[in-house]
Amino acid sequence: MSPRSVLITGGNRGIGRAIAEEFIAAGDHVAVTTRSGEAPEGALGVAADVTDTASVEAAFTTVEEAHGPVEVLVANAGINRDTLLMRMSEEDFSAVLDTNLTGAFRVLKRASKGMLRMKRGRVVLIGSVVGLYGSPGQINYAASKSGLVGMARSLTRELGSRGITANVVAPGFVRSDMTDELDEATQKSYLANIPAGRFAEADEVARVVRWVSSAEAAYISGAVIPVDGGLGMGH
Repeated sequence: MSPRSVLITGGNRGIGRAIAEEFIAAGDHVAVTTRSGEAPEGALGVAADVTDTASVEAAFTTVEEAHGPVEVLVANAGINRDTLLMRMSEEDFSAVLDTNLTGAFRVLKRASKGMLRMKRGRVVLIGSVVGLYGSPGQINYAASKSGLVGMARSLTRELGSRGITANVVAPGFVRSDMTDELDEATQKSYLANIPAGRFAEADEVARVVRWVSSAEAAYISGAVIPVDGGLGMGH
């Protein structure tokens, strides 16, 4: 396959960075959006805010000028503001939804223009086990991630005949600076619920994203693919 134009939102650290590096290693032309414009080596960095439509438009224009129409979109940008329901403000709720869910809508709508003209495309929405499994203190985050499932499935029914697929990759606990800083007792309590007995590595999620964006996965669309060591059992 010839190199494709790949855009990953929130691609400067963690899972997003690992996804970018995976596509770079596969020979694709990769761009990442971040608030700062920073990017992994080999990727085009574009400063963008997924909560701002004009910023998203400007980012796509830059990417298209450099790499051509976006053929693979990975909507990864996200935030969390965890707190129990009775302490959660409306701003806490709406801010998470605006970034994680409406932000995905903004980039998806813009990317679909080029995909429709090309009559091909891959959309991967980065969800979470929390979206279907639930988690105390994360009503806003869980709502935003479960909403991505409906988005992917509706897009599949709307644009599936145009050679465009849309899937959700749903990670569980991924080893990061945040999990490394948890005390031993907390880590053990989390691990006790994971049949695999360990946290995921970011590149394990990234490889699934790359695969579901490949020609090998051309007949998979509207799926939720868990990468959680058995934590959610697909729920």
